[in-house]
Amino acid sequence: MKRVLFSVLGAAAVFAGVTPAAAGDRYADRPPVMVSPDLSAPWVLQLGNAPGIVRQNRQVVQQPRLRYAQPAQPDRVQTAAVQAPAKRMVMRPQINPIYLPQEVAYDGPQKPGTIVIDTTQNFLFLVEKNGKARRYGVGTGKPGFEWSGTHKITNKREWPDWRPPAQMIKREAAKGRYLPTYLAGGMENPLGARALYLGTTEYRIHGTNQPWTIGGAVSSGCIRMRNEDVVDLYERVNVGTTVEVI
Repeated sequence: MKRVLFSVLGAAAVFAGVTPAAAGDRYADRPPVMVSPDLSAPWVLQLGNAPGIVRQNRQVVQQPRLRYAQPAQPDRVQTAAVQAPAKRMVMRPQINPIYLPQEVAYDGPQKPGTIVIDTTQNFLFLVEKNGKARRYGVGTGKPGFEWSGTHKITNKREWPDWRPPAQMIKREAAKGRYLPTYLAGGMENPLGARALYLGTTEYRIHGTNQPWTIGGAVSSGCIRMRNEDVVDLYERVNVGTTVEVI
């Protein structure tokens, strides 16, 4: 009995000799904690489009002093908040510079002031004098929605409202995507900043809230432009301008 008691007391004395400071010495330089995108995904979904988030330098975010000065769970929120906007920016495609506006040589038969849309190359030309044209990149009809023909601009609208055709609403609903019957003009409107209406058709030359789609066959027949480009074109042409789609 005495031998057992001595062993217990001896062990207690050994542990008593280790001070709290000594116990924490090995954590003086704690390694950074990495949070993978998969683990942070639930937090990103909760944060949504949180305004005012600025990406910090990764070394600053991972400083042990910052990471251990607060509980682990809020720290994970901070890490996700810092990294999420950068992740979205990286994943979003950038427009090819070839589709940015530029002056080009043009030898087509159309008269100056005519708009010519090449749906094969995804370019819109505003024919100018002296063998020149102003060229813009556009998005055109996806497979099954291509068309060609000549029309006049019959109307012009700034920040147009959008009323999807009934056929489009039905077609998208079959895919599980439900469109509104009416959407007021604004930044979230797929018609963008300006619209030029073509003849009596449902087709338009218009802006977009998805500028990264410019240069592709992406629409239901309309001609998409970057908002800044359609604003520029809008100021250069009038109702009655001929539009030739080839």
